[in-house]
Amino acid sequence: MNSPGNKILAQATSLFEKNGSLLRAIVDDAAIGMMVADLGGLIHYSNNAFNEMLGHDGKTDAVVSLWDLIHPDDDAAARQQLERLSRGEVERYRGEHRFRHNDGSPLWVMLAASLVRSGRSKTPQYLVVQLTGIERQRHAEEALLNSENRWNFALEGARQGVWDHDRRTNVTFYSNMWRIMRGIPFDEVLIDSRDLWLQRVHPDDREWVMTHADRQGQGEDGYDILEYRERHRDGHYVNILSRGRPVEWDEDGNALRTIGTDTDITHLKQIEQELAAEKQRLRITLDSIVDGTISTNAAGKIVFINPAAEMLTGWSSEQAIGRRVEEVFIIRAESSRPAPDLVQDCLDRGLPIEIENDMILVGKNGLERDIRCSAAPVRLPSGWVTGAVVVFQDITQSRALQRQLAHSAAHDDLTGLPNRASFERQLSTAQASARDGNREHTLLYLDLDRFKPVNDNAGHAAGDALLKQVALTIRGCCRAHDVAARIGGDEFAVLLQDCPASHGKIVADKIVRAVAALAFTWASKTYRIGISIGMTSIAATPASSLGLMGEADAACYAAKGHGRGQAVEFSKL
Repeated sequence: MNSPGNKILAQATSLFEKNGSLLRAIVDDAAIGMMVADLGGLIHYSNNAFNEMLGHDGKTDAVVSLWDLIHPDDDAAARQQLERLSRGEVERYRGEHRFRHNDGSPLWVMLAASLVRSGRSKTPQYLVVQLTGIERQRHAEEALLNSENRWNFALEGARQGVWDHDRRTNVTFYSNMWRIMRGIPFDEVLIDSRDLWLQRVHPDDREWVMTHADRQGQGEDGYDILEYRERHRDGHYVNILSRGRPVEWDEDGNALRTIGTDTDITHLKQIEQELAAEKQRLRITLDSIVDGTISTNAAGKIVFINPAAEMLTGWSSEQAIGRRVEEVFIIRAESSRPAPDLVQDCLDRGLPIEIENDMILVGKNGLERDIRCSAAPVRLPSGWVTGAVVVFQDITQSRALQRQLAHSAAHDDLTGLPNRASFERQLSTAQASARDGNREHTLLYLDLDRFKPVNDNAGHAAGDALLKQVALTIRGCCRAHDVAARIGGDEFAVLLQDCPASHGKIVADKIVRAVAALAFTWASKTYRIGISIGMTSIAATPASSLGLMGEADAACYAAKGHGRGQAVEFSKL
């Protein structure tokens, strides 16, 4: 579909000229049909997918107008929208239309058209049109329509009432079964009025229904099921379980059409009432349990919460009942892994769920507690799952004690640095990474110089205070991911991870200078100490048979022998 060069063509093709042949090649070979037309509908460019979709070769065909491509049955609707676009009344349009194939047959496409304006004056210049074939989708819709009767029989056999609300026309279709469960005659014309419908809803359910029905209509997750009571024509109320979701949306994402099914669950509700007396007895028992207990209905909404759960979550029974359980029982994992949806998993699977790892419960006031929790389904004698029960224990104190014990087992009580056992475990890990991952680390063995006179003259309390200062000094000379540990009385060790010996020597010298600069004052007397450091490299191949700590110790001994207050590498002994 070529046309003589003119100003519009020059403007359209300049898009490609500015960006080079690569951009044009991309557009030419794009999978979506694309073309450029002036405001009168004259086509100036069409890509390969566009020509192939409509059966044109793009060179010899006589069709040069966008209007010639629209199928006669769709001409009025499509032309009206595209002409509005050409006049600048809208900036873009999207819709389903039939185009005319080169052989004359109709072809359903999704048409997306945009108006392109000039850079400075913003004057409409030309249209960019994209076509996507939707023939298969249309055939599928026809097949679905043909099978609608079968689905109607199946739904009525299952006593499912069907409703179909179109927001564009504000008209709702109601199936025969929908009318039967409410006692409404088949031939009665129903006025689609929200107020009239709410008048039939039980007064106690109206506020809840008003809040949740709109969310169901917009397709919000978790709101596809509504449960409420509606007045039958003979005056009694029936319990309705309504499931619905949008099936059509506009270009802004607003729901245009919502379809759903209603089920009369009055019989199930009567069974629940028969269990009310037994529930009352259970309520008294649960109120006395020290563990938090929350019970939900089949929709995951809270129907009971005991005093222990009120205290732990910060939600009173009045605030919690009727809410979805995840609004009240908010849990997260200690690590970055996501917390499981405990109640929903239990309801979906119909099996008890126990979280093996401890979780953190976030209370309404933001207070966090360590808990252990599980959930179990609540079943009727028939096996029907009517809800779930969550039981959780506050283990904050025991977890704090475990953390304290774990920290004490791996750290030096005086300095707070990792102890020898913890350091040796991390050293073993580093040695494995050097051997298997071709990484290089540096080990420092540190021994204080002139520390004994402080202990002898000023006492052990002074010596402990000095060791704390030394520990802080050593830690401050290292990177955040390095490991500094106290491995003996006045002996320390440092694991410099991913650090070659040349850089390790710089860190070691820095520690020597920092310790030498310490002026420790106790009982009006100032003491100065030093530190000797032995270094060894942690590489894929051991430097000797002494072991890493043996090599570093030998180097430290050499440092003391050479006058102390210095760092010596084992490889240079």
